[in-house]
Amino acid sequence: MSPLTTTILFSSLGLGTILTMSSHHWLMAWIGLEINTLAIIPMISQQHHPRATEAATKYFLTQATASALILFSSTTNAWTTGTWDIIQMTNPTSTTLLTAALAMKLGLAPTHFWLPEVLQGTKMNTALIITTWQKLAPMSLIYLTIHTLSPTILLLMGMLSSLLGGWGGLNQTQTRKLMAYSSIAHLGWMATISTILPNILILTLVIYLLMTTTMFLTLIILKSKTLQDLTTTWTTTPTITTISLLTLLSLGGLPPLTGFMPKWLILEELTMQNLTPTATIMAMSALLSLFFYLRLTYTTTLTMAPNTTPTKHKWRFKIPSPKLLTMATPTTLLMLPMTPLLTS
Repeated sequence: MSPLTTTILFSSLGLGTILTMSSHHWLMAWIGLEINTLAIIPMISQQHHPRATEAATKYFLTQATASALILFSSTTNAWTTGTWDIIQMTNPTSTTLLTAALAMKLGLAPTHFWLPEVLQGTKMNTALIITTWQKLAPMSLIYLTIHTLSPTILLLMGMLSSLLGGWGGLNQTQTRKLMAYSSIAHLGWMATISTILPNILILTLVIYLLMTTTMFLTLIILKSKTLQDLTTTWTTTPTITTISLLTLLSLGGLPPLTGFMPKWLILEELTMQNLTPTATIMAMSALLSLFFYLRLTYTTTLTMAPNTTPTKHKWRFKIPSPKLLTMATPTTLLMLPMTPLLTS
């Protein structure tokens, strides 16, 4: 892809998200989402391969359906209330349609099926964009309309997503599919807390973006697409392999790492709101996710691949400079002591 094309596509991605996040009119928000979708599709399909074409087609169909539902819900609301203002969505039918559309945009269960397939069919860099940047626009719409969305639907979707995100990742061997199910589970946690305390939703989203970015950067540097690739990474670069170990534990939500903070705050808030059964289900679903993170850490760092050569380090090309990784790693691992400052 030429530098000019890359610049246009990345600029369009940024423009679409910012337009959606800053708009008050439903039509402008919808246009932002459409620009976003049309910019990412060439990135997904840039590899001339049937799997990439299939991934781009699946992504286009799901996002187009979700955008059509958003337009339909906003039109229905404008028809009954006479306003196109985003924060004044009061029609019950419109809010239900909007919840379904945003769940499809994000990849929340039960409309999550497209996410693992799309990530598996595209490159690691594009998969990183889909799981991080592409979540910002729909999440900003949830934040803006949170006082009108149905808490029951969001709680059910959140519980289902965290359970299916954990279950789906259990028997996967592809790292991109594992990250997709990890994304579904984390989005479930965000959906659960969104109607109760939106400030924790923002904090959870930021921490999710940091952890996912760090994990994808390590996978890109190590060129690891399967669990089998990860078993030989220790001989290539022990430092980055150690970072991936700690990042996986942080994604699993183990203290004293950053990933423990959102889970702790969400479970505490759910218990305070007398939603103890929900909190119990969420905590149990976190164990499912933790199992496949621990399996990844075991194959990556706690086992040595069979090696017939006497050398400890294998021959390799020069490892790319991990500048972004050095910036993302400290926040991914060491933010737990800042919890009182971030929640005050």
